[in-house]
Amino acid sequence: MKLISAIIRPEKLEDVKAALFKIGVTGMSLSKIAGHGGEHEVLEHYRGQQIKLEFQDKIELKIAVSEAFVDVTIATISKHAQTGQVGDGKIFVQPLERVVRIRTHELDDGALTPVGTDPEGLF
Repeated sequence: MKLISAIIRPEKLEDVKAALFKIGVTGMSLSKIAGHGGEHEVLEHYRGQQIKLEFQDKIELKIAVSEAFVDVTIATISKHAQTGQVGDGKIFVQPLERVVRIRTHELDDGALTPVGTDPEGLF
């Protein structure tokens, strides 16, 4: 089991979400964050003063998946979040020691992967 954290551009969220739903990955958490990577600073004017915006708005998705879904989830996010420009984001993958579905007390893979979803038949 892995925890996939993806930092993407806000305007790519709908494309990424729709593609993840299509492959059967529907459980995710979303946070609005600000980040700084390789993008150039943006200069804006506010009330007559020039302001340097060093941090850009981003979206962070956190998705817990079973081993069978790791590669297909990463490939899907990469494909649908990419614009080819600096600032497209990053994907981080971390091991998960344990997962518990609170409602049913299912554990680990049973708490992650929807019944009847086959990651092998997706690509």
